[in-house]
Amino acid sequence: MKDLSKDSVTWLEVGDEADGQRIDNFLLKIAKGVPKSHVYRILRSGEVRVNKGRVSAEYRLRAGDSLRIPPIRIAEKPVQAAVPARDFDVAYEDEALIVVDKPAGTAVHGGSGVSFGVIEQLRRARPLAKFLELAHRLDRETSGLLVVAKKRMALTKLHDMFRDGGINKRYLALIKGAWRNELQHVRLPLHKYLTSDGERRVSVAADGKAAHSIVRLVARWENFSLVEVELRTGRTHQIRVHLAHLGFPIAGDDKYGDFALNKALQKAGLGRMFLHAAKLALRHPLSGVPIELNSPLPTELKAFIGQLERNEKRDYGQAL
Repeated sequence: MKDLSKDSVTWLEVGDEADGQRIDNFLLKIAKGVPKSHVYRILRSGEVRVNKGRVSAEYRLRAGDSLRIPPIRIAEKPVQAAVPARDFDVAYEDEALIVVDKPAGTAVHGGSGVSFGVIEQLRRARPLAKFLELAHRLDRETSGLLVVAKKRMALTKLHDMFRDGGINKRYLALIKGAWRNELQHVRLPLHKYLTSDGERRVSVAADGKAAHSIVRLVARWENFSLVEVELRTGRTHQIRVHLAHLGFPIAGDDKYGDFALNKALQKAGLGRMFLHAAKLALRHPLSGVPIELNSPLPTELKAFIGQLERNEKRDYGQAL
């Protein structure tokens, strides 16, 4: 990272990792801690130049561009604990993307009281990687397939695919109660809000954003059901809120679940939310070649299913 706080002008040559990125976003990334208003001011004033010419904030950089950046005073940041390098299980990797199998309890990125997550640890473990960015997100307590882009062109395409429904995502969830329908479309709009403590929450609300989940029954016992949920939209906490609103909260969900049940489940050995990103199907963002990936249930979730098989009567579906 260049030191932009020195008294002289900084000259940068744009690399492949920034090819196609808007210049305002590029500057905000390399000048972390600088107010957005200041970044836009130096763009408007022409103090930032590309190939010796003025550009607008919407200009998209090209590899090889010569970038002039004026001195920028960056506020001192408090010393933070070093991010530990970590290699995650890899389900797929090539020159454009990597799909990791994220464990439960690990955030995908730092923030909201978390110092670091998958992306920071992955960057630390791969210091020679020029570009690593999350293509989407998973909740901290959700395990399973997580896509990380290794090229900006791939990231842009993946964002478009996730937004437009071009990626098929399926999750396995264990829910309280007996789910009856073999296949059910759930279309309930979702609204995001903050609690009095400043925590993010989501609820079903008429003025919320459209959200569509497809629920398929996998297995059913006396008190629980295992369902596969296909996401047609990618709203925050979508699966958790849709199922809880219908009266079938996910086992172990500490935000929308049955809290008394969760305590009993912890004593029985289920110490996490039973939600797993199990399947991913997409066309490669650059080549268009179909990719289909599967992530088996983690050991602790398989073990709890084993307990259900031994302790409760099954009345639907096939064994995992």
